[in-house]
Amino acid sequence: MTRPSDLLWPALGALSILLVWQFVVPALGVPAFIVPGPAAVFGKLWTDRALLLANAGPTALEAALGFLLGNAVAVLLAVLFTYSRPVRAAYFPIVLFLNTIPVLALAPIFILMFGLGLLPKIVIAAVICFFPTLIAMVRGLTLATPNERELMRVLSASGWDSFWRLRAPRSLPMLFTALRIAATGSVIGAIVGEWIGSNAGLGALIIQATFNYQADRLFAAVFVAAAMGLLAFGLVVLVERLGFRRWVR
Repeated sequence: MTRPSDLLWPALGALSILLVWQFVVPALGVPAFIVPGPAAVFGKLWTDRALLLANAGPTALEAALGFLLGNAVAVLLAVLFTYSRPVRAAYFPIVLFLNTIPVLALAPIFILMFGLGLLPKIVIAAVICFFPTLIAMVRGLTLATPNERELMRVLSASGWDSFWRLRAPRSLPMLFTALRIAATGSVIGAIVGEWIGSNAGLGALIIQATFNYQADRLFAAVFVAAAMGLLAFGLVVLVERLGFRRWVR
């Protein structure tokens, strides 16, 4: 149960940051055209609400599709790695190596491969979601102890039953931990894809505002992107609490 103090302290923390931003940053000599105050940014959120919402739509679509694609492929590949040791030994190190490549280096490659449409942004978002989910699922699917697996064999459980009644429930906590990371990462991936080549979306709006020295619009777009990531994170937590926790029990 949420206690009042659980909400009070974060609220006080946010308020203190806003006060420092509003009064201390200008006192340090930082001009408003570089770092506008929160009042100016919140005002821009209202006056540009139609523009911000119009650009939030494509970003949300790219992030959602990338989230679904990246996590679906990661879960399927994790199951394959779990049940096939040769495949895991051959390809898991390669996957780990690919994870070291910065997404900003991969983004232009995907743009060249898939063009400037929706697909490359989805792929970039999917790549960001893929790696944490794959690693977490490989770990989660191997959490069952030898004694537990032996018990399933004694009970004449099929491989399918062992997966759904033992391995999958054991992996859910780690899966949802990864999905929380992937939820915010998918928004980042969509925005990175829009930076490289797009005329719509929050990423494109951020680039346009930067080049046109519209700092208040830039900060407003960043706020909307942050809110979108928080919303995605909250939806994953909600699904976990309402649905999959009951499966584990």
